[in-house]
Amino acid sequence: MDKFLPIYNKVISNLEQNLPSWLHYHCLEHTIYVLEKAIYIAKKENVGEHDLFLLKIAALYHDIGFIINRENHEELSCIIATKELKEFGLKKKEIKQICEIMKATEIPQNPTSHLAAILADADLEYLGTDLFEEWGERLFKEVKHYWPDLSRDKWNEIQYNFISEHHYHTCYCKQNRGPKKLKNLQLVKDRLKQIK
Repeated sequence: MDKFLPIYNKVISNLEQNLPSWLHYHCLEHTIYVLEKAIYIAKKENVGEHDLFLLKIAALYHDIGFIINRENHEELSCIIATKELKEFGLKKKEIKQICEIMKATEIPQNPTSHLAAILADADLEYLGTDLFEEWGERLFKEVKHYWPDLSRDKWNEIQYNFISEHHYHTCYCKQNRGPKKLKNLQLVKDRLKQIK
């Protein structure tokens, strides 16, 4: 019996039913994307089976706090995960490790372990892909919900500063997502030049 499947079903159903509709970026699709990327990067980084199990759970729960509140959602995600994972029979030590991995998605990212570094990279992997524009647009739409007068120009500036300061943590993403991320950064830079 796959121990992961019942956890997956519970979390996905919770996100489906309870995430606010204005979350265009931190939506169910984002969680599934991060989970897939975490698995993919973990395999490239030769992560063992049990560690992969913990990583997959951390990826699933990393944004569940949004069902309660956008503010300090990382902390809320850990509270929800702790409560639910006890019911699934996970050990205290494992739950603590899962929360520590999840914490790595907080901005600015500061992963404290290899697994945390993988989740941090999976969370922002899109910055170094062709999906950058699509997910960036979703994020703009979401941010505008609680910052209605955010202009496109101001958004480009925020994006530029964010990507400039971001760096990948895993060898895989540094090598395979870093170059494209620089190209995406240039796209944003070119837009800023048009303003000036």
